[in-house]
Amino acid sequence: MTDGERAMGSSPSPDIYIPEQWSQAAESIASSSTPTITLICGAKNCGKTTFSRYLLNVLLTKFKRVAYLDTDVGQPEFTPPAFVSLTVVRKITPDLTIPCLKTPERCLFFGDVSSKRDPSAYLNYIFSIYDYYQKEYYTLAKREKSSRTVVPLVVNTPGWVKGVGYDVLVDMLKHICPTHIVKIGISTENKNLPAGKFWLDGKHDETMNLIEINSARQDSLNRSVLVQKDAHLLRDLRIMAYFRQCFPNDSDISTIKELAHSLTSHCPYQVPIASVKIRHVHREVPSSEIFYSLNASIVGLAVESEGPKNLPWCLGLGIVRGIDTVKGMLYVITPVPFNALKKVNLLLQGYIQIPTCLLQVQGCISPYMSENVL
Repeated sequence: MTDGERAMGSSPSPDIYIPEQWSQAAESIASSSTPTITLICGAKNCGKTTFSRYLLNVLLTKFKRVAYLDTDVGQPEFTPPAFVSLTVVRKITPDLTIPCLKTPERCLFFGDVSSKRDPSAYLNYIFSIYDYYQKEYYTLAKREKSSRTVVPLVVNTPGWVKGVGYDVLVDMLKHICPTHIVKIGISTENKNLPAGKFWLDGKHDETMNLIEINSARQDSLNRSVLVQKDAHLLRDLRIMAYFRQCFPNDSDISTIKELAHSLTSHCPYQVPIASVKIRHVHREVPSSEIFYSLNASIVGLAVESEGPKNLPWCLGLGIVRGIDTVKGMLYVITPVPFNALKKVNLLLQGYIQIPTCLLQVQGCISPYMSENVL
């Protein structure tokens, strides 16, 4: 039994099968003589997130902290959809089947669930957060006489690995230069990434360790297969779980109906319109239509950065419950603590929407609309 398996029990989760190939890969990374930067890649639904969670747990048996860079804006691990984030994890996750929300160290609101709309901006977001990790947790810690400890990094990637998605992954690999690349394959060859170190353009790099493993999901003939997920449903569930944090853990809220009613009666923050800037991500909105667009929407709550290349750090999400243009007020529902909320001076609107199921609860007056919008 490996150290990671001993720490988590013989089976990390009752419904998760960890093949020997996976445990060997994780142990080889965790046993490296130097702190590792590991990037996991492969086709959609091949098990990248599950392996990332498992690798995190194994690394946490050897390190006090492990950083997690999530580049999958469609199905992120620790945040709602549409974020690129860096989270520093300190505790082992006992159940690999349950995603859990955590407060990231740094995150950027990309505003969409795929990089297809703007691959260049997507890469800029990833590079910005990775460079922050390098500065805070890798480069400074490696300097002589530094009291800091180097924190290993796990990078999870989306499953779009063909066409432009392939080009984006190659650019990501070249910028990050990970010490280890874990490539997960399935038996349907045309869905897999190319063999070998495909991103190096024929150049051999001894510093990068490529580990190729098969998906843990198999059919009766022991072939690795894809398992289809309802991505839209999973995103809605993650958004609802996020706004469930507006209420105490012991609140009696366990159904969509109860959450909708609770949000209806929840007292929103009053935000003076004059105190914030409004920016639309990936699109242009005429000034006369800004409030129509913003009302009843989900926005990123961000802190504007100085300089043209500094991207605004995002502190979380908010629901614009209503807009009163006479009083000059926005009414916003958010679980972001008030002390952090005071720093917000920028609202980012992308393509993330309130789950339809919340708006269709019978007997519940929608809390997200205001008649007083000019």
